[in-house]
Amino acid sequence: MTTRGVSTSTRSSRATRSPEVRRVDFGRRVVVVRRGWVAMRFEWRSVIVCTAVAVAVVVMSVLALTTGSYQISVSQVVSALTGGETGLVHDIVVEWRLPRIAAALVFGSALGVSGAIFQSMLRNPLADPGIIGFSQGSYTGALIVILVVNGSYLQLVGGAVLGGMATAVLVYVLAYRRGVQGFRLIIVGIGVSAMLGSLNTWLMLKASLEQAMAAAAWGAGSLNGVSWDQVAIGGTVIGALLLPAGILSGPMRQMELGDDAAASLGVRVAATRLALVVVGVALTATVTAASGPIAFISLVAPQIARRLARTAGITLVPAAFVGALLCLTADYIAQHIAPTPLPVGIVTVVLGGGYLGWLLFTEARRRL
Repeated sequence: MTTRGVSTSTRSSRATRSPEVRRVDFGRRVVVVRRGWVAMRFEWRSVIVCTAVAVAVVVMSVLALTTGSYQISVSQVVSALTGGETGLVHDIVVEWRLPRIAAALVFGSALGVSGAIFQSMLRNPLADPGIIGFSQGSYTGALIVILVVNGSYLQLVGGAVLGGMATAVLVYVLAYRRGVQGFRLIIVGIGVSAMLGSLNTWLMLKASLEQAMAAAAWGAGSLNGVSWDQVAIGGTVIGALLLPAGILSGPMRQMELGDDAAASLGVRVAATRLALVVVGVALTATVTAASGPIAFISLVAPQIARRLARTAGITLVPAAFVGALLCLTADYIAQHIAPTPLPVGIVTVVLGGGYLGWLLFTEARRRL
């Protein structure tokens, strides 16, 4: 498996070779590290971008841990993380702020990867799980669990995943005409998303006032009240989904050349596209179940990562890093910049809506 970011592939070499540096297309400097049957390929620009984003994530994490209605110094944060602080400081750092930061990083990474999968697979920068209806389907499944079943968190996860998968199947079937074209799938997804939005509104109107208010607050996309249990469950599911995403990244990049070209290279196009849809929807549904639909992260992160890394196509690892940083930054803005704390989804809608308008404007100018 090979990507232009960070990837692995199997090799038939019996001996362990030392790392080698060689030139690839467009003069990009790449390090290929081989260990027996496994080879890892690192493009230097992607590595530098991921490192810079990781440093920014650390800075934002420290800022989020120290800032709030109760100010905490960096030394107190370090002491609380190492077990030196007890009482109120320990509870604020370890039990309240740190789970929220971990959730933002894990969920933002998942949304970045999900967006990268759909944008690469459909070869369209507007291909976003939220726009083509998959996030709305996950929201519908979760709403049914909340308002009708009144189920537990695990049932909420199951409802969101089933709702997202059912929506994906419906969109895929309606868009299928001797194959699935990216533009047709996006148009069908927008229509299905609108219908599901009407269904969600009807469910809210039929619910009691308390249920409707709780569901509306959760539906805005919020990390308020996220616990370590939710982070652990969501992180485990997301971690399990990232493995097949990495395995499919090679065929995914080949499919960017077109279905015929990918098939000539030995890619099973239909099966690979179906597997990518399942992984992408499952990532979005897991985040939706834990925090509600956090809009536009999956739309914006892959494109920002592509422009920073200057890769020929969408790559998963930079998109995951950028998604984590965007989600963490948006949550910090939602908590501290606004006069009153806001759900993170409101901030991402504002920022993402501006980005979408800019993207549409630049695409229209480019085609004139």
